[in-house]
Amino acid sequence: MSKYTFSFVKVLLLLSGLIQISLLRAETPVIKIEIQNHLFFPSEITVPVNTKIKLMIHNLDATSEEFESYELNREKVIMGNQKVIIFIGPLPTGEYPFFGEFYPKTAQGLIIVK
Repeated sequence: MSKYTFSFVKVLLLLSGLIQISLLRAETPVIKIEIQNHLFFPSEITVPVNTKIKLMIHNLDATSEEFESYELNREKVIMGNQKVIIFIGPLPTGEYPFFGEFYPKTAQGLIIVK
C-alpha cells in the first residue's frame, strides 16, 4: 500500500467519523403524552412531515393501558405509573389515530403530520 493510499484511507475514516458524530447530534424531537383517567393528554399532536419522532408516554393512572395504532403499526402496554418510549416516523402528510386498547371509548388521540 502506498503512502497516498494510506492517507486516502485515513481521510475516509475521518470523514466517516465526522458524519456519524453529526448524525448523533441531530436530535429526535420528543413529544410527551400523559395518560390520566383513561384519557390521552394532549389528545391531538401535530408533527412535521418526514421526521422521526420520539413519543414519551407517561401513564399516570394506577391501571395499565395499551397504546395502539393500526395506522402507525404500533402497540405497547404501559403499566400503571410507568413511562415508555415509542418511536414513529418519518411519516408522510396525513392523520394517524391512536387509542388505548383497554379503554378505547375514552382513550383516543390523533397525530397530525404536516
